Amino acid sequence: MKRSDLMRMEFIGLDVNVISKECYAGISGVLLDETKNTFIIGSAGTEKMVPKKDNEFAFTYEGSRFVIKGSEILHRPEDRIKKVR
Repeated sequence: MKRSDLMRMEFIGLDVNVISKECYAGISGVLLDETKNTFIIGSAGTEKMVPKKDNEFAFTYEGSRFVIKGSEILHRPEDRIKKVR
């Protein structure tokens, strides 16, 4: 699978790790929800809201790791599937 294919998929339910911005770095867990500007990540029984802008995310899908900049996916989930190239 290519990175661009993953960017057009549904992210909810995937394992994700925030790998930028110090105040969010190290947050990891399962993606619970997505809006145009944020991800909600479930981690250790809590929910963390992380902005997409200015952050990078490492997604794990079928044993592969993909790094995606939040600025590349600043769309509503239903629009991202159509807009991302």
